[in-house]
Amino acid sequence: MEPCPNRKKTRRITVGDVPVGGGAPVAVQSMTNTFTDDAASTVAQIRRLTAAGCEIVRVAVPDPAAAAAIADIKKEIEIPLIADIHFDHRLAIAAAEAGADGLRINPGNIGKGDSLRQVVDCAGQRSLAIRIGVNAGSLEKDLLTKYGGVTAQGMVESALRHIDLLAAMDFHQVKISIKASDVGRTLTAYRLLSRQCDLPLHLGVTEAGGLYSGIVKSSLGIGMLLAEGIGDTFRVSLTRDPVEEVRVAYEILRALNIRRRGPEIISCPTCGRCRIDLFRIVEEVEAALLTSTADIKLAIMGCVVNGPGEAREADIGIAGGDGAGILFKKGKVIRKFPQEELVPVLLKAVRSFSRETASEGGGPMDIDHHRI
Repeated sequence: MEPCPNRKKTRRITVGDVPVGGGAPVAVQSMTNTFTDDAASTVAQIRRLTAAGCEIVRVAVPDPAAAAAIADIKKEIEIPLIADIHFDHRLAIAAAEAGADGLRINPGNIGKGDSLRQVVDCAGQRSLAIRIGVNAGSLEKDLLTKYGGVTAQGMVESALRHIDLLAAMDFHQVKISIKASDVGRTLTAYRLLSRQCDLPLHLGVTEAGGLYSGIVKSSLGIGMLLAEGIGDTFRVSLTRDPVEEVRVAYEILRALNIRRRGPEIISCPTCGRCRIDLFRIVEEVEAALLTSTADIKLAIMGCVVNGPGEAREADIGIAGGDGAGILFKKGKVIRKFPQEELVPVLLKAVRSFSRETASEGGGPMDIDHHRI
């Protein structure tokens, strides 16, 4: 579902078996924060990311041990893996030889000439994609001088410079990112770049911060670009468990009606009428449904009087207060039950809805009971 009528149709490339650009669905990406040379821990985190909906994963490759570990990691995961390289082109080659599906290089520090040629030749021989990752914090010195500091124009010039370098080497499996921690600069840079090339773009606001600032910056920066039809893949950068990045990514896509994955949970902000621990209940339900893929709208309300009416568009909902709980569907009360059974009753109703949906041709939904 891609309702944006003005989405720019960029050049199609592939990252592993995931199509990128050319009208393919906007892909959700994240990055591990384990030590890559600890293959077991990295695999475990990638599996959690995959369950949450991550479609492309990136790992840091700071040394030869990390590059070598990619061979073992690839055997145990199901989604494409991108090796993130800084400074040493030999690490890019080692990661490619170990089985990486793509490379991310930073033009400000990877080098040019023969170093870049070796990386490009290696990627070409293996049909790998390369992401040129321009970051505001590592812009080339001559561009800093030319523009009097870090500017969107300087970032775009850096990107175009390296696009031309790769094109001159007859390499075209390329996507671009052009990130800053400043939302306005990021927006300007991507808009300028989108007008000047047809390569697929990977979106992000780099170093966005913790949960609150990270979600706000990413939602504004990534969301505004996606709403304008710009962007083919993206990562929400949070100083958190990377699984949270994936969760936020799908909420951005859902809010823009671009893609839907898993339940949409609506809940009241609470007021003086609320007589239940709604914060805890919502967190329990979110945790239980974290890896769900079913398209269902759930309502969790704190008032048995007004809750069902306020959430009448929800497929299923619960509300509680003064010791009683109610289950409602499309705004109509189905039954009452003891208040302490709110979460189990809702999850049981979700399972029933999931079975009904599956019998009608919908997909299954998994509930993580260990999280409640």
